[in-house]
Amino acid sequence: MKPNIVLDRAALAAQWRKHGFHADATLPSAFDHAARLGGELVFISETRPGRYSLDDLHREARNVAGALSALGIGPKDVVAVQLPNWVENVLLFHASLLIGAVLLPIVPIYGQRELGFILAEAQAKVLFIPGKWRGIDYSALIARLPHLPKLHHIVSVVDTVPGTLDWKEFLRQQAPAPPPPTDPDEVCVIVYTSGTTAEPKGVKHTHNTLLAEIRPDVADRARIPYVNLGLWPAGHIAALLSYLNLYMGNSRVTLLEQWDGAVAARLVEETRTTFMSGTPFFLINMAEAARRDGRDLSSLATFLVGGAAVTPTDVRRCDALGFACLRSYGSSEHPTATASAPTAPLDKRADTDGLPSPGTRVRILDDEGQDAPVGVSGDVVLIGPEQFVGYVSPALDDDAFLPGGWFRTGDVGYLDADGYLTITDRKKDIIIRGGENISAKEVENILLTHPGILEAACVATPDPLYGERVCAFLILRTGHVLGLPDVIAHFVAAGIAKQKTPERLEIVTDLPRTASGKVKKNVLRDQLRQQLR
Repeated sequence: MKPNIVLDRAALAAQWRKHGFHADATLPSAFDHAARLGGELVFISETRPGRYSLDDLHREARNVAGALSALGIGPKDVVAVQLPNWVENVLLFHASLLIGAVLLPIVPIYGQRELGFILAEAQAKVLFIPGKWRGIDYSALIARLPHLPKLHHIVSVVDTVPGTLDWKEFLRQQAPAPPPPTDPDEVCVIVYTSGTTAEPKGVKHTHNTLLAEIRPDVADRARIPYVNLGLWPAGHIAALLSYLNLYMGNSRVTLLEQWDGAVAARLVEETRTTFMSGTPFFLINMAEAARRDGRDLSSLATFLVGGAAVTPTDVRRCDALGFACLRSYGSSEHPTATASAPTAPLDKRADTDGLPSPGTRVRILDDEGQDAPVGVSGDVVLIGPEQFVGYVSPALDDDAFLPGGWFRTGDVGYLDADGYLTITDRKKDIIIRGGENISAKEVENILLTHPGILEAACVATPDPLYGERVCAFLILRTGHVLGLPDVIAHFVAAGIAKQKTPERLEIVTDLPRTASGKVKKNVLRDQLRQQLR
């Protein structure tokens, strides 16, 4: 039965404009305003550190925009960027939007399978790669890509890669850039996320949906310096928002190229960081380093923690260290759906996932599609000004949206009497390892290409550091013997990102099933929890 939810999207958009969540401004116009207020971007990297004023970035981005135009990149063309947290990544973010192109950030550790699919579906016209980075040879990666007729150019930013354009050569080619976009409701960014399907899903955002994440805080930013330490790897929606925070003005953003808890704790103390966001892995790792090294983290007004299961104990431990930790809930589709205020009571910050963000509405639906009572779990559906406008593949939208534009999160939770949301489970068959969404179906499909595997079922096994890791239950073909090293070698040969590789194997002779033959993954998860007690 379809839920009884009918809303007028045009009326909602008008309401969001009335309350200032949407406006006529585009990201480039926000950049112009921020440049006048000032700001600074710092990169922490062993090989490519740097410190840049916002004005310098704004000026250099115009040069990059001219180089993109010389390649034939124009409005609505897709610019794919598979770079770490380097200055070129931020410049391409800025420059792409200046010419009305669509930015496509890609996680740097993605292998040729994910990269090939993303480039093909999004129809990227140009791709930027590092050359070599953290042991990844991108020349070998791109050599194994399928034929991509829409991909006209590949630019290597640092190392020389045969068949690609060098970054310096790229910058030397200049052409007049088209005027900046004027429609704030045009799609300007596509972020890919793994979910319930075997392939990544392309999430489309507009100028208005991205700016809605920031707009409620803009007035405060003009008065109070905003000091952000960005922990998220490039390619994630949260990393993109770190860049965006810089362009709200009066801000200093420091980006880590590679995670190190001790370095993060030191930087918080030295820079008097006021805001951070990250997964429980980042939080726990940094907190432990701070205790060990005697670091002062009291400048942190907010640590927004999400992306994986957060325990109340984690939040309370951080309060003991002198800073406010807040649980939050969101996704690439709706970046910050709920969060608590730093001044909220500790029990709300520790035991719930917070209140809906400004302009966002949350409903809990029962199996009949009706509103569930307070305190009763059901399907979590959302609607709000920062919500994405659809997937690259329109076929996915039918299952993603309910009438009126409500987004079906696939998660289960409840609202308390004060309106705070608590996520209790998820219907999506995903594993969240250190904030990375991993499709169990994708991992299973790769496992089944191994000649020794007859059946495979993947679930999350709890992990104190990463939150979850991939565990594979396997039924082997007669006469075959298989161990974890064999599975790891199989995934390496398949060109799959490392974090998707199973880290635990359970070799079984049968799998628990429903009457229709579907594997009961809840039973498998329970088995793992019992083994870990």
